[in-house]
Amino acid sequence: MSTASWTDSRFYGPELLQIADAVAREKGLEREKILEAMEGAIQKAARSKYGNERDIRVSIDRKSGETSILKCMTVKEVVENDATEISIEDAKKIDENAKEGDVFTTKLPPINFGRVAAQAGRQIISQKIREAEREKQYEEFKGRVGEIISGVVKRAEYGSITLDVGRSEIAIRRDQLIPRENFRVGDRVRAYIAEVSQEAKGSQVVLSRTHPQFLAKLFMQEVPEIYDGVIQVKSVARDPGSRAKIAVYTSDSGIDPIGACVGVRGSRVQAIIRELQGEKIDIVLWSDDPATFVVNALAPAEASKVVIDEENKKFEVLVPDDQLSLAIGRRGQNVRLASQLVGWNVTVVSEYESTQNSKRDYKAQSQEFIKALDFDEVIAHLLVAEGFTSVKELGSVSKEELASIRGFDEGIAEELITRANNYLAKKNEETLSKLEEMKIDKQILGLELFSNEDLLALAEGGVKKLDDLADLSADELIEMLPNLDANVANDAIMKSRAHWFN
Repeated sequence: MSTASWTDSRFYGPELLQIADAVAREKGLEREKILEAMEGAIQKAARSKYGNERDIRVSIDRKSGETSILKCMTVKEVVENDATEISIEDAKKIDENAKEGDVFTTKLPPINFGRVAAQAGRQIISQKIREAEREKQYEEFKGRVGEIISGVVKRAEYGSITLDVGRSEIAIRRDQLIPRENFRVGDRVRAYIAEVSQEAKGSQVVLSRTHPQFLAKLFMQEVPEIYDGVIQVKSVARDPGSRAKIAVYTSDSGIDPIGACVGVRGSRVQAIIRELQGEKIDIVLWSDDPATFVVNALAPAEASKVVIDEENKKFEVLVPDDQLSLAIGRRGQNVRLASQLVGWNVTVVSEYESTQNSKRDYKAQSQEFIKALDFDEVIAHLLVAEGFTSVKELGSVSKEELASIRGFDEGIAEELITRANNYLAKKNEETLSKLEEMKIDKQILGLELFSNEDLLALAEGGVKKLDDLADLSADELIEMLPNLDANVANDAIMKSRAHWFN
């Protein structure tokens, strides 16, 4: 749109409407939005000419294109701004029926735009058009989060690309593109609508080719059974451009979910691999049994045993020695993706390493019992063999339960419990003494969320005041106290910060 095409006063008329119609068609916007932008541009130019402090209003007749530039004066009993207000006495000279609040208008002559005014007008119109485009884009895409969209590359610069998707242009940032993939202008690209938001600068549509759900939606497009809901995609984990895992499930015993996703001679999965620039895809069977699911997730490695820690949401998977590197994967990729897929932390241990760890733990626990209880090795070995891992566990067990262990009687059981409680009481006294020496803040003690041993560990780590604790994140607190429950850690952090807001 040239400067003269709308800034020359000779074109105030039908030609102005023709220009508005042309721009509206080109941008895919409402004609009204363009005319409002033109009114704003003319209004700014008029204020520059007649005074920015004046109340100047511009309107374009929607049928004739005639432009009216009006100077408005509001009738006031007491005039505070003579640029926009007129006294009631002066107003009555013009109209004897004038009263406070009335608005008197004076028509101003058309403006011949100068170079500066024309430039300012163009900027205003461009800004208004961009705002209208962003608003239209938000309305178009706000209900489409989770869909796959296809567009043609219009620009490719600095690692990012801009797609032409009908009447909108949407950029895909470099971090949302698969590593090492290059697109040229004119290429057709598919992407996942990850987010649509409305911000101060306008709408933002985030397109992604790295999002895990992009893979799930591609399978939905390629596999009719997933589209129809016969097969469900339970979870997805991706290392974009390198490797991915997808867990599928069906309640129909007559359908092989993995075979359906692979397709005849791999046709379905190969189409997705080509779309993702050669990304390798492991299709695994989902199971509601956690141990079975984690074994499937670690494929192609084979597992021999799974130890589940439900409290901390952890799996320890034992694998044959010759399967260890396969289970872990290159740079830990296989076990990392398996962890993401099942949603729990997965640790892979070889059978040899597990045996060595068990021996080491057995010896350490036996030595702890020998040292704390002053009994011989036979008693200590029996306790460890029965599953006791600490003196604290022994102190809380009943005499009858302990006496039922083969080789023990009530006398030995009673003596063991007495010695365990004496040892724990002594340790507690030592801990309290150390806490007193370290002068830990009583406000931390008042939280009543930590054991004395935990408080000592915090103090030794430099956390002695409430603000020291408040400055930590929950992850940092758990790193200092590995056995602390995540909910307790979050609760402690929030309670320690409460005084900041009082």
